[in-house]
Amino acid sequence: MKTIDAVLSNQHNGLSLSAPSFTFYQTWKGSLDCVSFAPETIKEKLLNLTQPCYVIQVNGKIGVTNEGYLSPSEHNPHSQIDLLMALPPVQLQQLGDTNFLSFHNVKYAYLTGAMAGGIASEDMVIALGKERILSSFGAGGLPPERLEAAIQKIQQALPLGPYAFNLIHSPNEPAIERRAVDLYLKYGVRTIEASAFLDLTLNIVYYRAAGLSINSANEIEIKNKIIAKISRREVATKFMQPAPTKMLQELVSQGLITELQANLAATIPLADDITVEADSGGHTDNRPLVCLLPSIIALRDEIQAKYQYAKPIRIGAAGGIATPESVLAAFMMGAAYIVTGSINQSCVESGSCDHTKQLLAQAEMADVMMAPAADMFEMGVKLQVLKRGTMFPLRAQKLYEIYRNYNSIDEIPIAEKEKLEKQVFRKTLGEIWEETATYLSQKNPEKLGKAVNNPKLKMALIFRWYLGLSSRWSNTGETSRQVDYQIWCGPAMGSFNDWVRGSYLAEANNRRVVDIANHLMIGTAFLYRIQSLRIQGLQLSDYYTQYYPTRSTLQV
Repeated sequence: MKTIDAVLSNQHNGLSLSAPSFTFYQTWKGSLDCVSFAPETIKEKLLNLTQPCYVIQVNGKIGVTNEGYLSPSEHNPHSQIDLLMALPPVQLQQLGDTNFLSFHNVKYAYLTGAMAGGIASEDMVIALGKERILSSFGAGGLPPERLEAAIQKIQQALPLGPYAFNLIHSPNEPAIERRAVDLYLKYGVRTIEASAFLDLTLNIVYYRAAGLSINSANEIEIKNKIIAKISRREVATKFMQPAPTKMLQELVSQGLITELQANLAATIPLADDITVEADSGGHTDNRPLVCLLPSIIALRDEIQAKYQYAKPIRIGAAGGIATPESVLAAFMMGAAYIVTGSINQSCVESGSCDHTKQLLAQAEMADVMMAPAADMFEMGVKLQVLKRGTMFPLRAQKLYEIYRNYNSIDEIPIAEKEKLEKQVFRKTLGEIWEETATYLSQKNPEKLGKAVNNPKLKMALIFRWYLGLSSRWSNTGETSRQVDYQIWCGPAMGSFNDWVRGSYLAEANNRRVVDIANHLMIGTAFLYRIQSLRIQGLQLSDYYTQYYPTRSTLQV
């Protein structure tokens, strides 16, 4: 039995002890040849996560090994070897909730979120899916034919999954939601990521209920899974409760679901997983994760106590997830899984153009700001975008100010209109309206009819021309419009760039989504081991506590 009650100050390898008295009832046995005392080899031992980690003291020197074994302690006052600490192997699959892994048939409690307009591309979803990592395709803003082609391509490459598709809330154009749901049901898309929802819609309830049945074990079988991304308790509550009875009965009356499916839907939550979206890119409330996540977990516990679901809802974390430190913090706060977003946009597989990827790779944490959202412009909804290298956020904000201050295009002062036409639109407002009217006549004639008799709506639609195209320019690489690129981005991008600076991932051309996922999970497990040693009283220099992504780490 060994007791540690001293502070060792004669170490030169960056390891020392500062702890109260600890009593050990086991001792380490093995060859001293496998014990590392030099900083470089010690860190190798700490990084060997698949093996146990033993910290021992030999003749006053602290060393680390992955070999040997523990045995019951035998009191030996002449022993030169003291066992200081022992840690088991760290499996990446242990991070988060293992039920997430089995439910979605994945190897990590990790999801890459949907970035609209196909930024979260087919290539991204396929690359991650082949490594059994869940990824959500960015379906928001895409026409039905483009979405259908994406479904076919991804399903051909991943016939057994895993993959997910985004369903973005479209309060002003519910038909967009319905067309996406119809495609998901037609092709048997079994997992969707619901985002930007302000309230439940008949469309998302339809998707959920249409996939319910009873299996041979007389249990509810959930074929259509929903991961709901939220940032407000009131919205989270709706997804955590069963679907509203009124909506279910309406679907039954329309012949879209059966009475059995309606009854089953009344006994399960609408969503299987709730992603708590903190300070993220795109649509966001800029909430701090350390405040929001515990609040939503507590809400989940309240609702679980009320409904007693057979399978409790899992709560994940998104927004600001960009480094092993942030991932570990999320897991330690109780996140069942983590979701990355902004950082994937700078990767080789993303649907953004090369110029956008370069801007993202250079971004710092303060290089973001809020700007009006195209899809909910009239409601004043904003999203977070990159401000470095683009004038979009300032110009978009100006458009919203004009919309608020005037009731029609005709009311805008002539000097202001000329400035808009020359600097922002690069076309006359009349030409913009002609293009908009032509588009709406084909896609949404009802809205066109309303706009003809509503000058305020007409002005909003003209302004939305710029807001809508600016994100497409960023994807297609419209060189003449680089200054107008709308690039959805949160402060996580800057945090990620700080972390990978000096590594092979500093260059956008080297960034691959699978590498980033693996590095984040390995780095998180490594930091968990480091924190476990610290809690036991081991003091480590900064050299040991930092995880830097290298290609060699992924080959171990």
